[in-house]
Amino acid sequence: MTKAGSIMGFLMWAAGGCLLTALGIWAFRAKKEVGFWANVKPLPMRDVKAYNRATGRLFIVDGVLFILLGLPLLWGAHSAWILIPILGAVAEIIVSMAVYTIVIQNKYEKK
Repeated sequence: MTKAGSIMGFLMWAAGGCLLTALGIWAFRAKKEVGFWANVKPLPMRDVKAYNRATGRLFIVDGVLFILLGLPLLWGAHSAWILIPILGAVAEIIVSMAVYTIVIQNKYEKK
């Protein structure tokens, strides 16, 4: 892979992280409960503002970590470097789902 290809790959990876960060910023400003799961209506929450802020922080942290995980794409053509962003992103997503379900949803859900 050429240096230009490495840079382009990282920029596309970083665009995904920027989208996650933008989603987190949008969640901070939302008036209704924001959804975490795709195609699932969010559950009613006791404190919508605090719930949205917690979910927004989660998305922002995910976006920043996603961008940082993509940095090895800039380091060169060695095929082993691609494993760091891929496996790191998988681990990040699993941890995010656990944090949302165990911490955020349990703390703010109306019961």
